[in-house]
Amino acid sequence: MGLFVFLPLVLPLTAWPIARLAEQRLHPRTATRLLTGLAVVMAACSTVCLGLLMVVGTAQLPGNPLPDGWSDPEVREAVPYDEVAGKAAIPALLAVLLACGRTLWRHGRVRRRAHRALAGLPGAEVAVLPDEVPYAYALPGGRRDRVVVTTALLSCLEPAERRALFAHERAHLAARHHRFLLAVQLTARANPFLRPLHTAVSYTAERWADEEAARAVGSRRVVARAIGKAALVSRGTPAPTLAGLAAPGPAPRRVAALLGPAPALRNWPPVFTSVGLAAWAAAVGTAVSALSSANSAVTMVLILYAATPL
Repeated sequence: MGLFVFLPLVLPLTAWPIARLAEQRLHPRTATRLLTGLAVVMAACSTVCLGLLMVVGTAQLPGNPLPDGWSDPEVREAVPYDEVAGKAAIPALLAVLLACGRTLWRHGRVRRRAHRALAGLPGAEVAVLPDEVPYAYALPGGRRDRVVVTTALLSCLEPAERRALFAHERAHLAARHHRFLLAVQLTARANPFLRPLHTAVSYTAERWADEEAARAVGSRRVVARAIGKAALVSRGTPAPTLAGLAAPGPAPRRVAALLGPAPALRNWPPVFTSVGLAAWAAAVGTAVSALSSANSAVTMVLILYAATPL
């Protein structure tokens, strides 16, 4: 395997430029899908390599349940600095699994609590809660997807702005934005180098819903006003994996984007531009990461098979 086993751990750095440029230069829908795909592949590759390193490290521990042949020098030679890297990978992989498990558990708990709180209300698409705290968010799952909004927030908005709010939340539900948000949050837990992509997707998913809301109500300025008012009074959403009009993030940038021209929709940016070059660099980094992890996994399986006593 050699040094190739370490490449997927650091190749997410190649996606940092596109994470920043995609927010500014790409259509939000394209940016969300592109960045999420890159992040998921890179996180999976880095986790696979951590697992391979952990096998080498665990085999060196006294009293481990692995076959004795897995601790032979021939196996350890496949990993550079095996004594340090192998043993360091054990707590690192455990931390990744714990962090991802905690994120999934918290996401599920918030959704269950939200659905239980709405159990006594009519099964309409919109649930209006008589609450003095202003907030709104898109709640997927259960018997049906629902938009949750309080009377306190509705009272702060004019009729046209309310339509923008509902259009925004419906866009989140229609595009299943909670899946993108949950995926990139898990990737950031798996590899800290992927946090810029998590931050970028949290923003582009909101911008995607902003553009859909503007198209639905026919006015970008109305949506901008609704976002500005909601951001001033709302406390956001109950979890970062649930999307909402006033979700935490750079609301002034969203308002400024809506006050400008609508972004052009492209499936892939032009090659000879800064964003195009960054996108290709990230794509190459992702491909190399996938090849490195696959090569390391196959090599390790063959070595361990040869070292396993019959």
